[in-house]
Amino acid sequence: MQRLPLRILGLMSGTSLDGLDLCLAAFDKDSSGRWRFDMLAAQTLPYSSLWTQKLQRAHTLNAFDFIALHKGYGRFLGEQAAAFLRGKSVRADYVASHGHTIFHQPQRGVTFQLGDGAALAAAAGVSVISDFRSLDVALGGQGAPLVPIGDRLLFSGYESCLNLGGFANISFEQGGQRIAFDVCPCNMALNAQSRLLGEPYDRDGALAAQGKVSSPLLDELNALDFYAQRGAKSLGREWVEEIFSKKVAAHGISVHDRLRTLCEHIAMQVAQSVQGRTLLVTGGGAFNAFLMQRIADTASCKVIVPEAQVVNFKEALIFAFLGALYAVSEVNTLASSTGARRSSIGGSLTKA
Repeated sequence: MQRLPLRILGLMSGTSLDGLDLCLAAFDKDSSGRWRFDMLAAQTLPYSSLWTQKLQRAHTLNAFDFIALHKGYGRFLGEQAAAFLRGKSVRADYVASHGHTIFHQPQRGVTFQLGDGAALAAAAGVSVISDFRSLDVALGGQGAPLVPIGDRLLFSGYESCLNLGGFANISFEQGGQRIAFDVCPCNMALNAQSRLLGEPYDRDGALAAQGKVSSPLLDELNALDFYAQRGAKSLGREWVEEIFSKKVAAHGISVHDRLRTLCEHIAMQVAQSVQGRTLLVTGGGAFNAFLMQRIADTASCKVIVPEAQVVNFKEALIFAFLGALYAVSEVNTLASSTGARRSSIGGSLTKA
C-alpha cells in the first residue's frame, strides 16, 4: 500500500466539452486521521476544434475506429499530463484520469470513459489510475456520481455540495450516509442553445436574461419521469439527446426564451434537491451570474461560491483524491451515492 503524502495529477473532461482540466494536488492526513489537501497547480486546456469534433462523434464510430480513438485520446491525455508536469517543474506519484464519458447507460450495465490508461501511462511516464466507474456499475450501481466521497472528506464544512457542469449534481449527508444524484442537465443543455446564437456559452447568463419563461415548456420539463425517481440516479448524453433536447426543440419559442426557461428549470430542480442551510456551488455554471441568482432566489439556503480555483478544478481535484484513496486501499465509491450493492475501491492501475 502506498504511503502518504501523495502527489496526484487529476484529469477531468466534462460532458460540456469545455476542455481538459488538470489539477495537481498533495494529499495527507492530519494527526486525527482527517484528510487534507493542497492544490499545487491547475490549468484548463481548451480542446482544439478537431478534438471537439472527435469527442462529439465518438459514439457514432465503428468498433475498430472507436478503439483507435480510445488509444489516441489516451496518448493525448498522457502528452498533456507530461507537458503540464514538465512546465510546472513538478512531479506526480500518479495520474488519476476520469476520461471522457461517451456511453452511460448503467441500467444496461454500460458506462465507458474514453482514454486508454495504458496509452496514457506510456505517454505520461507516470503510473495511471483510470476507469473509476466500471466496478460500481458491475456492482449494480449508477457509476455516478463519484465526487461525493470528496465532498464528505474534503468539503465537510458545507451541508450540500452542488456542481454545475454538463449536468448538475448534488450531495449531502443524511442519516449518516452521503446521498448524491444527478439533478438535471445544466451546461450541456444551455451551451447547445447558446451555439444556435453563435456563442459557445451564455456568458453571465446575459442571453437567458433577455428571454421570458415559457410555462408550457417549463411544466413539460419538470414533469419528466427522471425527476420522480428516488434514490441513486444519473444522467447521460443519450437521455439528453433522446428525451430532454427533443422536448426543448419541439416548442416554437425563441432561443432566448429557451435559455430563460432552462435556467428556471435548473433553479427549480436544484431548489427541490438541496438539504441544509449552506450550499457550496462549483463548476462552470457557478460563473453564470443569472443562473446563480435564480438558484439563490429559489433555494431556501445560503449559496456559497468559493475561490475561482476551487470552482474551476474541484472535480479534477476530487478525481485526484479518488486516485489517492485507491493508492492507499480506502473506499472511493459510496454505495449510498450510486445505489450499488456495496461501496468499493474503483479504478484500474497501469504502472508506467
